[in-house]
Amino acid sequence: MHNGQQPLLIGKMIHNSSVIDKGAKIGQKVKIGPFCYVGPHVTIFDGAELISNVHIEGNTKIGKGTKIFPFASIGTQPQDLKYKGESNSLEIGENNMIREYVTVNPGTAKGGGRTLIGNNCLLMISSHVAHDCSIGNDVVIANNVPLGGHVTIEDSVVIGGNSAVQQFTRIGRLAMIGGMTGVLKDVIPFGLSFGNRNYLRGINLVGLKRKNYDNKKIMELNSAFKKIFASTNLHENLSKINGEFKDNDLVAEVINFIAKDKKRPICTPQSE
Repeated sequence: MHNGQQPLLIGKMIHNSSVIDKGAKIGQKVKIGPFCYVGPHVTIFDGAELISNVHIEGNTKIGKGTKIFPFASIGTQPQDLKYKGESNSLEIGENNMIREYVTVNPGTAKGGGRTLIGNNCLLMISSHVAHDCSIGNDVVIANNVPLGGHVTIEDSVVIGGNSAVQQFTRIGRLAMIGGMTGVLKDVIPFGLSFGNRNYLRGINLVGLKRKNYDNKKIMELNSAFKKIFASTNLHENLSKINGEFKDNDLVAEVINFIAKDKKRPICTPQSE
């Protein structure tokens, strides 16, 4: 019940078995099904839906049109022994689909105090987003995938089922991670990564074509990939192709990703 009494508010559909703290901010046309809990510092924007048995607490924002399925736990305390109750937050964007048993934790002081999820993402059953993660738009995280703390997932990434992503790892835009992959190394934008301990298999050509990138640009990227990873000395390889693909923004994105400060090594192809 909202505020301990009222089962239905104007413009909102709230089942009378749910507990909505009086401090929570609930937008218009929000649907809250049976046996949900919404804490005092939660904001749920217009058109979002909690199907049933959803728990949301903490300084958490749920964007417009996001749909959360039963037994998801959102905004609970970070699973980090260093967390001592400091202020933190969680922001989930618009039109996301958060399936059953998903868990999402807010940030910690070490990671800036905030966990972010963008728009139009699908988090499948039993996936986990740990503290201080940053997830872009149009990301698909399949069943039973845990993201460790401080993981960065860029736009349009797909992570296959039963994979695991180690803390502080980065996965670049439009990359694809195969099922049952242990991701211990950063994956470049547009990369295909597989394996018990992840290696780079090539470029996500199908994903690029589906995004309607120019075929010439894609082929140049594929050529650049072979030169960038011609040996294990990436710095030397990059110096050799300096300027060769200067008009290709896809290649530039890969090079910039490799050059950024990082906690993990760059994932490379398996040696023959």
